[in-house]
Amino acid sequence: MAMIEVKQVTYSYKKDGAPAVKNVNFSIEKGEIFGFLGPSGAGKSTTQGILAGLLEIQQGEIFIDGALRSAHPGKEFFNRIGMGFEIPNVYKKLSGLDNLNFHAKLYDGETEDAMEVLEMVGLADDAKKRAGAYSKGMKQRLGFARSLMNKPDIWFLDEPTMGLDPGTANSIKGIIKRKQSEATTIFLTTHNMFVAEELCDRVAFIVDGSIVAVDTPKNLKLKYGKMRVVVEYEQKGVLFSKEFGLSGDEKAEFQRFIGEHEVKTVHSGEPSLEEIFIKLTGRGLE
Repeated sequence: MAMIEVKQVTYSYKKDGAPAVKNVNFSIEKGEIFGFLGPSGAGKSTTQGILAGLLEIQQGEIFIDGALRSAHPGKEFFNRIGMGFEIPNVYKKLSGLDNLNFHAKLYDGETEDAMEVLEMVGLADDAKKRAGAYSKGMKQRLGFARSLMNKPDIWFLDEPTMGLDPGTANSIKGIIKRKQSEATTIFLTTHNMFVAEELCDRVAFIVDGSIVAVDTPKNLKLKYGKMRVVVEYEQKGVLFSKEFGLSGDEKAEFQRFIGEHEVKTVHSGEPSLEEIFIKLTGRGLE
């Protein structure tokens, strides 16, 4: 049974206006990291807001653990979800530690130890510093930490590594993977295909409010991409390169070519997830 199932969800911010999302359908298994990928304005945050109960269900249905979720979920639902926003919302006059302790008091169930979570995200040394004095990256880590405080089993993350240095981003990705190993179901919205490919079990491509594909990153690349080989060869003392596909006539041409030339290197590669996204949608990710 899926942890989250979305059926025919449509949402519009204006009466009689164009829907921000339209007829969206997908399901997420328990313990899965599900990536929701698309450019700015595609409907990622709107879908996340509906799933998390921040926006009403105008049309369609959402099931949690097989049970129909109400249009206006109560505290029981909010106790079990975590929300990590792209733009962190922290109380600037409170310390990092006080931010987390205050947030923990909003929940009925067991919560994390605030200092342990700050240690986890690399903020333990700044625990008693006012959040208003934090750098942008520190505030983002604090917001991420806050989303963990209630030990959510459904975790919504919006651009969790945006603007972070590579070392910190790797730490955040490590935390996400660790939470998945604890059976947390994770809905990750991003336009960073590298993060999605590294973390996500499956991804959905959304453009202009509609989903155009849902599958594993590997399957999407195999189904819609073109495997290629780049050959570097020497001719009259000069190094050249030539690219071949690995199907049909191109494969035969490649085999003939390496027999007829002084080949120095051969590099095989698959298309990137971003290339597949552009092929399916005709859109980039900016």
